[in-house]
Amino acid sequence: MYVKDDVCYAGKLTDDIKVTDVKPLRGHMMLVTFSTGEQRLFDATLLKGSAFAPLMDDEIFTHPVIFHGVITWNNGEIDIAPETVYKESYAYNQKEAM
Repeated sequence: MYVKDDVCYAGKLTDDIKVTDVKPLRGHMMLVTFSTGEQRLFDATLLKGSAFAPLMDDEIFTHPVIFHGVITWNNGEIDIAPETVYKESYAYNQKEAM
């Protein structure tokens, strides 16, 4: 467990955290699995600015590619750092979701 920016997280903080799997969900949510083994939910509607505008197109949003531990879209034209995804996401417990 660790605390960062007054938020308590399970697991161990690592500077080299990577995304190992990503599943787009309805409402521009994503279920993201990290190199720590944790699964977390990320709300992609939080991604603002013209660089992320293409993600509003479901055809682009629903086809992410993981490249060297980073989520990318649109042939690598759009990406987001795994540290940001981790920090801005929240824990997902599959058992609680059922």
